[in-house]
Amino acid sequence: MHAGWQDAFLRYMTDVRQLAMATAEAYSRDVNQFVDFLAAEWGEERAHDWQAVDYRMIRRFLGDLARRRYSKSSMARKLAALRAFFRYLLQEGAVQQNPAAVAPTPKQDHRLPEHLYPDEMERLLQAPDASTPLGQRDRAILELFYATGVRVSELVSIDVDDLDLEQRQIRVIGKGNRERVVLMGGRAVAAVRRYLSGGRERLLRASPSPDEGALLLNSSGGRLSVRGVQQRVRKYVLETAASSRISPHALRHTFATHMLDGGADLRSIQALLGHESLSTVGIYTHVTTERLKEAYRSSHPLAEDWGEQERTEDSEE
Repeated sequence: MHAGWQDAFLRYMTDVRQLAMATAEAYSRDVNQFVDFLAAEWGEERAHDWQAVDYRMIRRFLGDLARRRYSKSSMARKLAALRAFFRYLLQEGAVQQNPAAVAPTPKQDHRLPEHLYPDEMERLLQAPDASTPLGQRDRAILELFYATGVRVSELVSIDVDDLDLEQRQIRVIGKGNRERVVLMGGRAVAAVRRYLSGGRERLLRASPSPDEGALLLNSSGGRLSVRGVQQRVRKYVLETAASSRISPHALRHTFATHMLDGGADLRSIQALLGHESLSTVGIYTHVTTERLKEAYRSSHPLAEDWGEQERTEDSEE
């Protein structure tokens, strides 16, 4: 299996594992990087000698990534790609074992997800000029992100027929082609209604061949792209002087964080976000823990001892 491995692996990931094409392609690129590493180690003629790859070679590859200062999350994803690839080769009978299966996943740094505070989110929501068609669309985009916690790929895929504004819910298709229902509040509903009857109608009329089904349209009447949404969010983030690292995905983090702060349980947040594993949602508990610590430091009479205590413990270690 040489030149054709990539197409065959992609088909396995999308058809058998039911992963989204974007995820499958990312895994394929990661395996390609490993092939380049093997070519540098063994020469081009042995770069596809999968049977010769052992646990030590996987570790050497991870060590090379670490020396090149790849983040631990990137290294973990590349290891996951190699595990999936060798699992595929094992099923195809091309190898007798999965050398990546026993390699430990790099321990992740506990980086808190980037998110906005409520007052920052409110400024962002008010940023679009709702008197223009594109401004009405952009207000609907921001309101939907904050109200539903959808992924940007899910947002741009929404059709008008997926909306149930009376019940305040939307049908979305998430990762692995899984369908779920997300909810929204009155403000998001109002923003969507205004866009549907105003901005979207004008965008449809301005195009000779508009996308009649798509909810979110670009200035030419076609379905708005993921990149288009990213650019609009970036524009309003800069206008409101929010953190430069805020992206559509950070608005998803904001939704989850504010839900948790408001008393929602992790199971509910998991269902709304469309995560299969509860552990994936656990990162948001770190956010609220940090906020509790900050509230304690700023409010409790004995909080002035906090920093000194931490320094003492560090020195004892």
